[in-house]
Amino acid sequence: MIQSMSLPVPSAAGSIDQYIQSVNSIPMLSQAEEQELATRLHDEGDVEAARRLVMSHLRLVVAIARGYLGYGLPHADLIQEGNIGLMKAVKRFDPKRGVRLVSFAIHWIKAEIHEFIIRNWRLVKIATTKAQRKLFFNLRSMKGDLGTLSADEARAVAEQLGVKPEEVVEMETRLSGRDMPLEGGSDDEDDRFAPIAYLPDPNAEPSEVLERAEAARLQDVGLRDALASLDERSRSIVARRWLSEGNGPTLHELAAEYGVSAERIRQIEAKAMQKMRGLLAA
Repeated sequence: MIQSMSLPVPSAAGSIDQYIQSVNSIPMLSQAEEQELATRLHDEGDVEAARRLVMSHLRLVVAIARGYLGYGLPHADLIQEGNIGLMKAVKRFDPKRGVRLVSFAIHWIKAEIHEFIIRNWRLVKIATTKAQRKLFFNLRSMKGDLGTLSADEARAVAEQLGVKPEEVVEMETRLSGRDMPLEGGSDDEDDRFAPIAYLPDPNAEPSEVLERAEAARLQDVGLRDALASLDERSRSIVARRWLSEGNGPTLHELAAEYGVSAERIRQIEAKAMQKMRGLLAA
């Protein structure tokens, strides 16, 4: 219903300024107007009410998308993804909860933009863990105008985000695109976070080498067994989304392929991943 409504689209780089000017000229709704429209949509499925709610909040998407320009993706693309999140928020908004739509919509707008960035930004193709994603979206703002993080600063950031200092340094390197000395600095503390610290020791004991090889083999076998425990549709979704090389299909693309909603694909994926984690832990 909402997905099919006609919205202004920032289609070309040259027209982005016109688009922003256009959406900023759309009047904001008063709380009473918003409540009335949301009630009509919630109780009667009024498409016109949904359209007015979305249109009046397009400027919010523009403002949020502007905060993600540092990742090098086109502003127009970020806005379009944010608009999808806005439409999802409007569809799910319950006026009886006593909150304004703007507060409810921010989460959905950011979630769509985050997924788009993770899917497309070249340096985060391998940022697949929860810790890496947390670092990716928080490290820039936490650094502020600081230069390269010192060992103490890396530890402070790691403690605040609940990750390892080595992960902070690694993500900072990806984000800055700078070269890092192999040996680290002259400070002994810094040496623990230097790239050379991550290289394998050629003089490791043979028993340790065999132990690591066996652990890697068991992990590979465990992953295959965990995948085999899933039904065919769940296995295909997980394999194509997380185990294929390059860009995997989006939730929306899989939804169109299977004839269900993107939210349903998200639920299937989450349930399958939870089952696999349980089997791998066991």
